[in-house]
Amino acid sequence: MTLPGWRDWAFALKTYAAAMLALYLALWIDLPRPYWALGTVYITSQVLSGATRAKAAYRVCGTVLGAAVSVVLVPNLVNAPLLLSLAVALWVALCLYVSLLDRTPASYLPMLAGYTAALIGFPAVDDPGAIFDTAVARAEEISLGIVCASLAATLILPQSAAPLIVGRLNDWSAEARAWIRSALAAARAEAAGPSQGRRLRLASDAIGLDALGLALRNEATGAERAAEAFAPLRQHMLMVLPIVAAVADRVAALEQAGAVPARVRAFLSDLIAWLADEVDDPDRAARLRDRIDGFEPALGRAPDWNTLLLASLAARLRDVIDLRQDLQALRGHLAAGTAPRAPLAFAYTARVRSIRHRDHGLAAFSAFGVFAGLLACCAIWIATGWPDGSAAPMMGAVACCLFAAQDDPAPQILSFANSAIVGALGAGLYLFAVLPLATSFEMLALALAPALILCGLMMTQPRTAPMGMGAALNGATLLALQNGYSGDFAPFANGVIASVVGMWIAAAVTRVIRSVGAGWSARRLIGINRRSLAAAADGRGTGHGLELAALMLDRVGLIAPRLASLPADTSASVGDLLADVRVGINLVEVRRVRRRLTGPARSTVDRVLALAARQLRGRTDRPDAALLAALDEALDAVAGAVPSPERRAALIGLTGLRRGLFADAPAYRAAAALDHREMAA
Repeated sequence: MTLPGWRDWAFALKTYAAAMLALYLALWIDLPRPYWALGTVYITSQVLSGATRAKAAYRVCGTVLGAAVSVVLVPNLVNAPLLLSLAVALWVALCLYVSLLDRTPASYLPMLAGYTAALIGFPAVDDPGAIFDTAVARAEEISLGIVCASLAATLILPQSAAPLIVGRLNDWSAEARAWIRSALAAARAEAAGPSQGRRLRLASDAIGLDALGLALRNEATGAERAAEAFAPLRQHMLMVLPIVAAVADRVAALEQAGAVPARVRAFLSDLIAWLADEVDDPDRAARLRDRIDGFEPALGRAPDWNTLLLASLAARLRDVIDLRQDLQALRGHLAAGTAPRAPLAFAYTARVRSIRHRDHGLAAFSAFGVFAGLLACCAIWIATGWPDGSAAPMMGAVACCLFAAQDDPAPQILSFANSAIVGALGAGLYLFAVLPLATSFEMLALALAPALILCGLMMTQPRTAPMGMGAALNGATLLALQNGYSGDFAPFANGVIASVVGMWIAAAVTRVIRSVGAGWSARRLIGINRRSLAAAADGRGTGHGLELAALMLDRVGLIAPRLASLPADTSASVGDLLADVRVGINLVEVRRVRRRLTGPARSTVDRVLALAARQLRGRTDRPDAALLAALDEALDAVAGAVPSPERRAALIGLTGLRRGLFADAPAYRAAAALDHREMAA
């Protein structure tokens, strides 16, 4: 564990200052539970100022919505505790379902609306007549904490996400350049290329920048002007992977056939040298494009397989140059804090900026786990008549919602429960030994400083952040700081036990119902990608090849960290995920241009798409001889069509499909000469 730097100390101190400001204002206004304002500061604060601001407005709106729902539910159902428990559990589950579909800060609105209803509704069953006043007070306390945290993040040494993005982008670019050089060198040598693990790591790192980009957009440091550069940057980073993989595939196929022209060999050597040079030289890029024009073949009537491969290679090489130039320019805008104005060279990505995977099935599964956990907590509370037992479903709801996005939330929920125990020990020490000596707010603030600053320091480190946040939140709640001192041990002990037991029950129910593991999630995402390919072949789903690629690559980025935690043989068994992405691009592009084809060309392409959809829906990796034969027939038919841009695009798309689905098949002309009935047999 690294020692905290000055930025870590600055974050801890300004978070402590925001917490004391929130507590002071809540006491001054005479809110009934001012400690909620203090705890909210710690659950809201993030190291990056933009991340805190991004969530602030959504948290306030979610809090108000949750308070309104509690006002509706509690008075009407307080005499039917089972119905009340069922209604609140359903509301929390519904809100969590909506929240999990969105991987942006907007997800905090439904999440807060869900567990705020539990925070307000369950403790109010003892005094339902005061529910409106209670809901208003909770909304004021929580909103006050959110506002104070946002002010501190904005005004006191705000930390911008831009330098972190540029630093990670530099690391990613260095790794990507090394991977590209290795991929092209391996293809030229007909050797095994770089491992899939390296490619998946690049995808995962690109997806990992999402949180930083969203934080950058919500800053008030001036760097937010560069946020417009981030959306295309993320998509460009992801598109590098399938485009370079396609280049390596075409080079390897041409090398195997001994058909790589000398001009192409020289070009690839110069391209590798250009990629290794970090200096942006537009003139050099223009010269490389001119050289591609020099060896790109014209697709006349009946082009052979090597000619088709060379044409496909030329198209993908242009994409590599465009992507590299754009990445350099976008990185410059992020470093300078300026918005891009010039059009991008790789124009396709500009049309698919915010494509993200939404998993409705897993969101519903997670929501059901939270629903069951809440009902279990409520059943124990109601059956035992436990004083202060409302803390069990209340904290169970919070813990389940906070970690529902994990493959296995149970360990994180247990860690949160452990942080509650740590917070309870500290709260007990303060409540019965320190606070009786604090006779003014200044003395109280001084007494709380060591514990809260330590919690803030823990929040700056990813490994200890949940413990720090949990200890501060649970400790503040258990201290129950108010205008007058009340050191009653029985309610304190009841609250501690109920909170911890509620989180333990939530963890146990989650482990039984919801825990799935990284391998299950990875296989599920791979299956969803294959279904997206089948839908693309059928003409359903997204209508743009790059849009489909962006969606599939987003899933690949989610798969990557899961595969990294699994044994190597398991990771290897999932196949080439980038090949699936390339197939998706070509499927959509072939379907797009088929409308301009006529006669046999169109009918054979339609047959290819129908057979491809059938194979992809079948979830089998076994080669389909009928599909291979149909691809060759389509190449024959399209090659005989009238020359046009659509004909050329169809030929290149069919070539990409053949290489993506049948990389080990004989060359196109050799395959076309076979008797299809013998192949099917």
